Amino acid sequence: MDDMELILTMLGEASTTRLTRERNSEKFKELKEDAKDGGEVAGSARKNIEIKLGKSVLKKDNYLQKPEKQKRLEKK
Repeated sequence: MDDMELILTMLGEASTTRLTRERNSEKFKELKEDAKDGGEVAGSARKNIEIKLGKSVLKKDNYLQKPEKQKRLEKK
């Protein structure tokens, strides 16, 4: 995950949190809608950035050298 992916993830999470607070959401259905809307905010931002750049901002590389599951298996 590079800086752009991290920023977009943070945007989605912050948008979801703000929507939940502003809407006073408490029930699962309301929270699910907030999460969907927050994800759409981040998704729209990603698409707009990609249009301007002319390429994807997502990377195929994994930040971790070894997947966490493999590390845990080796410790046993």
